[in-house]
Amino acid sequence: MCGITGLFLKRPELRNELGLWSARMLHEMRDRGPDSAGFVVYGEPVAGAKLTLLSETGTVDWGELFASLKSALGVEMSYQTIEDHAVFEFEKDVAADAREWILANAPDVIVSSAGKSMEVFKGVGDPAEVGKRFGLESRTGTHAITHTRMATESAVIIRGSHPFSTGRDTCLVHNGSLSNHNQLRRFLQLQGESFQTENDSEVAAGYLSWRMGQGDNLDAALEHAIEDLDGFYTFAIGSLDGFAVVRDPIACKPAVIAETDDWVAMASEFRAIAVLPDARNANIWEPEPSRVYSWHQTQ
Repeated sequence: MCGITGLFLKRPELRNELGLWSARMLHEMRDRGPDSAGFVVYGEPVAGAKLTLLSETGTVDWGELFASLKSALGVEMSYQTIEDHAVFEFEKDVAADAREWILANAPDVIVSSAGKSMEVFKGVGDPAEVGKRFGLESRTGTHAITHTRMATESAVIIRGSHPFSTGRDTCLVHNGSLSNHNQLRRFLQLQGESFQTENDSEVAAGYLSWRMGQGDNLDAALEHAIEDLDGFYTFAIGSLDGFAVVRDPIACKPAVIAETDDWVAMASEFRAIAVLPDARNANIWEPEPSRVYSWHQTQ
């Protein structure tokens, strides 16, 4: 059992509220996944690229890693740290090269995200406290996704925490389980995808990255996912300009969506949506099985 929330803002003047509203939603999902949590926020895109990095042991010397990576790539960079996380920003779009170098040279570091806009933070412990540790309330942007985890299939470790991302500005959170993830993992590795954990949700994220690398947009990738991913699941997915929700063909895992003129929200339970402004006047529905619901930025 896990808890998922997603919030997509329709109006630019509301972007300063994204973190505050997302933190309220995350708080409501604590008892669906009390052992760890994570969130992704899509903020203002940078001109070049940025990576969110996580030290699995909390012992990485970020300054030393920064200097080595800057020397290897030969580009201007900057970085900031937040506890066991760091955000590296590059003046040129070298996200793919930077991710590849870190995976090859920094075994203690997980590359949580790479692209122009998204930043991912996650940790073990009470979900509301994880949100506070990494400043979710103060974050601004266009859309955000949060996840609370109950580790029923593995130890309570940070590697198992969502969200997962293997592609540019694309992330996924998952409530459920995939039955064919090992076979799919091997196939995707042959296609050039790389994974950092044994979690089946990372395989689902890798599948979307692969499909989008083949030319699919987010909606088309998810339509293919319904055919190729075997199991029971509710997914909330973020991309650079969009947000999507999809459930498996029997809709085993819970989900609810609500929409107003100002926002679209989804959650595993309505109580996480009820904390949003004007929720009582929203159009509220349960997403149908095997149907992709998506929203995209228009400005």
